[in-house]
Amino acid sequence: MQTPREVIGHLFNGSGAERIGLRDSPWTDTLTKWIGQGYPVDEQRSPVRPDDHFGFDMVGIGGFEWKAKLEADTVIEETDAWKVVRDGNGAAFKWWKEKSGTPEHMDFAMTSREVWEAEYKPHVVGSARKRATSEQLAAIERGLTRARSRNKWADMGFRGLWENMRGAFGDISLYENMLLDPEWICDYCRTYTDLYKEELEISIREVGKPDGVWFFDDLGYRGATFCAPALYEKLIFPFYNELIGLLHGHGIPVILHTCGYTESVLDLIVDVGFDGLHPMEVKAGNDPLRIAERYADRLVFIGGLDARILESRDREHIRSEVTSYLEGMKQAGARLVFGSDHSLSTLIDLDDFEFALDVYRKHRTY
Repeated sequence: MQTPREVIGHLFNGSGAERIGLRDSPWTDTLTKWIGQGYPVDEQRSPVRPDDHFGFDMVGIGGFEWKAKLEADTVIEETDAWKVVRDGNGAAFKWWKEKSGTPEHMDFAMTSREVWEAEYKPHVVGSARKRATSEQLAAIERGLTRARSRNKWADMGFRGLWENMRGAFGDISLYENMLLDPEWICDYCRTYTDLYKEELEISIREVGKPDGVWFFDDLGYRGATFCAPALYEKLIFPFYNELIGLLHGHGIPVILHTCGYTESVLDLIVDVGFDGLHPMEVKAGNDPLRIAERYADRLVFIGGLDARILESRDREHIRSEVTSYLEGMKQAGARLVFGSDHSLSTLIDLDDFEFALDVYRKHRTY
């Protein structure tokens, strides 16, 4: 029987995985809720790691700080319910204190190329060694060692270039400057591409090779991408070509996490060299079966089960939809890692998720 690491490895190299893989991501709030439903805790009364408890095949081992300035976030306003935090990019976000959720964008300091070049870019250029500290590398090494001891597929994660800019400029400034100052967009991507390449080389040299690398880059929302595919192709993806080329040179597959609608940029995603795609968000308009029929020979698919099925609390509906999804993806020739099409929210009960996993186990064999 193949180990979890072997299963995922075979999925990526197309050499005959025995079964569909397994990976998912419960919210922190969800795990807290599940403790009241019987989910196990450790000696500190914290939830046991989901990859251990549920037997997920893939496990993250960390990455590096992406914000320009390596300084602690500053709380600039706070109530019992939320706090407004300014980060190392000069961006202020309003976060809930006691529950998960997307933060509210408050304001952004990096609103022009002049501000970027004077106040932030100098903190990024040549900073790889400051970010890849001995402590950070030791943490990654511990994660890699832990994953290896459990025969898990170990992956590093990096904030994607597009998502990085959205978090630094704010959406309005980003969209405006894609048209008004595309050279700034390219300079920002150039700067972070150089940083990421150096960090990766340091980590690979001093810690060892991960089994894979993720870039987390939400390219779309419901029914559309944030910008025209031609702009992604011109301004963003040439830099991914460099990053993927470096990683492929080390024999490391690369996964793109992108929430929202992405079918209109899938040709770009596969042509630039991404090996895996996550999560194929159904409620945003993606059809994983349609995607698999077109790209089964080019991509490993991770996720794709509409999370609303798990939220329905209808066991027969869950059984039917999980079965249909798994068998349909197998029929399409998909190399699949089963999971939700985003993450596991507090609307999902523990026993319903465990039921879905029981159905998965009955249909996971290729």
